[in-house]
Amino acid sequence: MQPCELCREGGDILYRDERLRVILVDDASYPGFCRVIWNAHVREMTDLAPEDARYLLEWVLKTERAVREVLNPDKVNLASLGNVVPHLHWHVIPRFAADAHFPAPIWAAPARAGQSPTIEGLAVRLREHLAA
Repeated sequence: MQPCELCREGGDILYRDERLRVILVDDASYPGFCRVIWNAHVREMTDLAPEDARYLLEWVLKTERAVREVLNPDKVNLASLGNVVPHLHWHVIPRFAADAHFPAPIWAAPARAGQSPTIEGLAVRLREHLAA
């Protein structure tokens, strides 16, 4: 069995505590793409105690709010898949009408070359919003 890539530290950490971390994914095509990762290796939301599940969802929503305030995307996609990496995490993906896949999911075949906004100091600005 392969080691779990989400159990390892990685990515630009925007927030971390004893239960979870929020990372900025290094994807130039999707600036502001974040993952909210539960630190303990669990597979499903229902593996968590109810108070932990609420806490995780609060951070997913807080991350979405920060992404919206900093990037002003046309839409935000939230997804908890984990078919390939069965470690509980949520994707928070800002979407723009000019991105390569819009309006389809980012995992679909690209519809065009796509254009992504450039945001100076993105990680710093997201950290500030998450800390507020």
